Amino acid sequence: MISLIRFAAIGLLAWSVTVGAQPVDRKTLTLSDARLVIAAAVTEAKRLNAPGGVIAVVDDGGNLMALERLDGTFAAGADISIGKARTSALFKKPTKVFEDIIKNGRTAMVALPDHLFTPLQGGVPIIIDSQVVGAVGVSGAASAQQDEELAIAGARSLSKVGPGEPVTHLERGRVTAAFARGAPLLENGSYKVHASRREAPGEAEVHEHETDVFYVLEGSATFVTGGSVVDPRIVAPGEIRGSAIRGGESRRLTAGDVVVIPRGVPHWFKESDNPFLYFVVKPIS
Repeated sequence: MISLIRFAAIGLLAWSVTVGAQPVDRKTLTLSDARLVIAAAVTEAKRLNAPGGVIAVVDDGGNLMALERLDGTFAAGADISIGKARTSALFKKPTKVFEDIIKNGRTAMVALPDHLFTPLQGGVPIIIDSQVVGAVGVSGAASAQQDEELAIAGARSLSKVGPGEPVTHLERGRVTAAFARGAPLLENGSYKVHASRREAPGEAEVHEHETDVFYVLEGSATFVTGGSVVDPRIVAPGEIRGSAIRGGESRRLTAGDVVVIPRGVPHWFKESDNPFLYFVVKPIS
C-alpha cells in the first residue's frame, strides 16, 4: 500500500511539473544573422581605418558560423578571433573580463583548455531578447581595444534589427545640413542612408556587398552603368574604384528619378550639375 501511495505521489508530482512548465522561446543565430554581424564589423573597421582584422561569428555552442579576413591581417588572426568568439559564447561574457581577471592575479585560469578559452580582449556576446545566441570575435585590428570596438559594432547591429528596432526620425535641419556637404545620415549593419552631393564627375565604382538605390532631388547628371572599370583598384574590402567605365549604358538622370544598382554592377557619374543632390539607400547583402 505504501509503495502504491508513493508511486501515485510521484506521478502526481511529475504531472504537476509538466502542466506548470512554460515553453521557452529559445532564440537562435542564423547564417544570415552571422553575415550581418560581420558586415557591421567591417563597416566599423572602414570608419576607423583599421589596418586589418579577422571577424569570426559562432553560435551559442561556440561553433563557427562565418568568418571574414580583411586584407593585411596576419595569418594567425583567424584562429585567435575564433577562440575569442568561442570563449565569449561559452562563458556568456566579453573576453576582456577574463583578461582583466588574469591580469589581477588569478593566473590559475590560464590552465583551462586552449580550445575552450582564449582570454584576450576582442570577444563579445551576441544578445537577442536577453538571450546569448552566439558571439563575435575580432583579432588583428590596430589594438586590442579596437578589436573589441569592431566586435561590439557587430554584436550591436544584430540587436538593432527586427520588430524591436526603433523608428529613426531625421529632422529637416539635419537633412539639409547633410546635403550641404554630402554626408551619411544613418548607417548600421543592414543598411545605409546617405545625403549625397556631387559637384563634379566621379570615379567608377563597384560595391560587391551593397545595392545602391538613388533618388534624385536636384540637378541632372550623365550616369553610366555596366561595362568594365578602367584602371580598377581595390580601396576597401568589397569596394573597387577606377578612372572610368569602358562600354556600359549611359542615361540622363534628373530630379524625381530613381535608379537601383544591384551589387557588383559598375557605375559612374560621367558628368553632373553643380550641385547634383540625391538620396542613397544601401541595403547590405
